[in-house]
Amino acid sequence: MSKRITAEDLWKIERVAQPTLSPDGAQACVSVSSFDMKENKGRSSLWLLSTFGGAARRLTEAGEKDGEPRWSPDGRAIAFVAKRDKDEEPQLYVIAPDGGEARRVTNLATGVAGIKWFPDSRRLAFFSWVWPDLKKHEDQAARLKERKESKVKAHVVEHASYRFWDHWLSDGRVPHLMTVDVDSGKVVDLFVGTEYELPRADTAAVHYDIAPDGREIAFTHDPDPAKKFNDEYHVVALDLRKRKFRSLTARSPLSHGSPSYSPDGKSVAIHTENLRRSPVAEARIAIINRATGRITHLPWDWDRNAMAPLAWTLTSDALVFHAEDNARTNLYRWELSAKKPSVIAQGGTVSDFDTRSGITVFIRNTMSTPPAAFALDAEGAERRLEKFNDKLMAKMNLGRVEDEFIRGFRGERVHMWTVYPPDFDPKKKYPLLHNIHGGPHATWGDNFHFRWNNHVFAAQGYVVVCVNYHGSSSFGQKYVESIRGEKGKREFADVEAGTDHMLKKGFIDRKRLVAAGGSYGGYMVAWMNGHTDRYKAYVCHAGCFDWVSMFADDVFYWHNNSLGEYYWNDFDLIESQNPRTSVKNMKTPTLVMHGALDYRVPDAQGLSYYNTLQAKRVASRLVFFPDENHWILKPQNSRLWYKEFFAWLARYVEPGGKKK
Repeated sequence: MSKRITAEDLWKIERVAQPTLSPDGAQACVSVSSFDMKENKGRSSLWLLSTFGGAARRLTEAGEKDGEPRWSPDGRAIAFVAKRDKDEEPQLYVIAPDGGEARRVTNLATGVAGIKWFPDSRRLAFFSWVWPDLKKHEDQAARLKERKESKVKAHVVEHASYRFWDHWLSDGRVPHLMTVDVDSGKVVDLFVGTEYELPRADTAAVHYDIAPDGREIAFTHDPDPAKKFNDEYHVVALDLRKRKFRSLTARSPLSHGSPSYSPDGKSVAIHTENLRRSPVAEARIAIINRATGRITHLPWDWDRNAMAPLAWTLTSDALVFHAEDNARTNLYRWELSAKKPSVIAQGGTVSDFDTRSGITVFIRNTMSTPPAAFALDAEGAERRLEKFNDKLMAKMNLGRVEDEFIRGFRGERVHMWTVYPPDFDPKKKYPLLHNIHGGPHATWGDNFHFRWNNHVFAAQGYVVVCVNYHGSSSFGQKYVESIRGEKGKREFADVEAGTDHMLKKGFIDRKRLVAAGGSYGGYMVAWMNGHTDRYKAYVCHAGCFDWVSMFADDVFYWHNNSLGEYYWNDFDLIESQNPRTSVKNMKTPTLVMHGALDYRVPDAQGLSYYNTLQAKRVASRLVFFPDENHWILKPQNSRLWYKEFFAWLARYVEPGGKKK
């Protein structure tokens, strides 16, 4: 018997991710996360999947984040990162593919992340956040213990990038690359005593790679001492025997990153971005010839953005990567001799992947299906590898999903999704709910979103629309850059065009229009509140309300690029893009939700907006999470979030279909 999906159901879904292939491509290891609503937390374990068919097999019991599995080149071990027993920070573990007990390799006070095997299967590389003035691991542990036990918790900084999303970067630690011997557990800091470090923003394994002979590591580095998150990066190579560093991209005026060695050892593939031309420049692909140092850029008539990582095929003549295109994220193969790539796995949304021995394994989800693991064989035939969520999802009665292009700002093409309630009847009238994405340089893709799930919204009786307004990614670079220095205008016109388009279909009740958005989507509903009164209620989650006080965020030095200028140089320009400018016009009831640990859109934005509505005596409600950041990540908080969301909208519009 089918049922309508609820917020509680979202937390019953097992989330598969991070595939790694055995050297022969016959098996894949994945991390699978599950959640307990009562315990209010998640756990993850490793599973083995056959790429040729067969039942999934559990490799580890559910622990506190068994993740980042990496199969050794000799096939004898799987390394992973986990917090177990008395681990205060994640450590490196190894386990045999045929099972048994996992063995802890590291006991590092500063923890382990971003692991990769050396070709000899005897060592692994990883990064750890350390104090660069300390050379010994024992000293790192002692200082960390001292900091944790100190009664003084003040943050003292003199640099610009001192917070990132939800954590502080104020204690002086930086991410260093390290190696560990699997047998002895001996750890070596490759950057000790040097100025080098990995990027402090979104530090991950994609920022470095190991040469196929194991003698060199290439990594992404920010040469600017100030270390801002929008700096131009370069790729540096470290000769592990000579302990010498050399820049591979120093003469280039571009920003570079995500190095990946070809299997034959002759080339390094990298991402490049022309940040001097545009602060939101697309990521292109270039190849470094290791013998000559020459950088060759792949032709770029293809107006899309290549995403990390870049993976080579075994023959070193093609690259595999994923990229967005028209609100989908596909997996691509780019033959180096070709002018553009070809799709090898169609999205939905393709995320994590690995490729070895002619086999490619990847994770894909769609608007109506949660993440699942798939494999492509050498001929391109696709196979589903597991059934973790099949029984649960078979019970769900999900509505129809459509997408189309409509005419938005000045008649230009704008993409829009529509998700219908289960058992939708076009002979009835339904309320319309806009679900407005953040970014703004992101997209509402064909994906099963857990925090803002369109089917959970639609199951309440709303026709849900997601407009990929001007500025959204996946529709070309001109579209991405179109809103620079003029926020609000085009996006608002596109959302309004979506409403008008749906009203013409005859089954939308014009008296039951509502809108919700998070982050930049929250900015949009605040903007709309000052520019129209045809919506009956808004939900603003982590929304930007005032670009001047937004200078408290973690990337304030990017504002002039996004808004066109700093506020003290052209205050009128900033005010023209500010929701607060139209406060006098605001009268639509609004639910404001925010997290105290949100440093991207600081919580004062939500509080200022709520206080303003209260002072104007506009119906408003505040839901404030002291233990959440930009996203609501805890199961019970998420359940409350959805409950408040639906209860607020139901105050002002009756959900469900009504007879015309």
